[in-house]
Amino acid sequence: QVTLVESGGGLVQAGGSLRLSCAPSERSFSARTWAWFRQAPGKEREFVAAIRSGGYTYYADSVKGRFTISRDNAKITTYLQMSSLEPEETAVYYCAAGNVILSETSRSNTYNYWGQGTQVTVSS
Repeated sequence: QVTLVESGGGLVQAGGSLRLSCAPSERSFSARTWAWFRQAPGKEREFVAAIRSGGYTYYADSVKGRFTISRDNAKITTYLQMSSLEPEETAVYYCAAGNVILSETSRSNTYNYWGQGTQVTVSS
């Protein structure tokens, strides 16, 4: 069973930056869409960003202009570069992958593969 392995979380001050990484446990794994979601305590998991085959990217309105999702196909790694972080963005960030149709890109229940999550804490 393929799993996704995230790294890069941690503690950062408000206004700071972090870069998250996600790679599959098997190099042969492929998926049409890679995404990041986050879940804060007491809240539902929410879509953050996604990248589809061909490099098309999609973002939640709340992160547009501050977050960048990218993919290095040679390293089979997906990244989420986060800048200007705010305390309310403290959450567990999850990597997800799957062959998701375009209209369902932001829906968490359409992704078949997930990472264990990485904690991002933004202090004020």
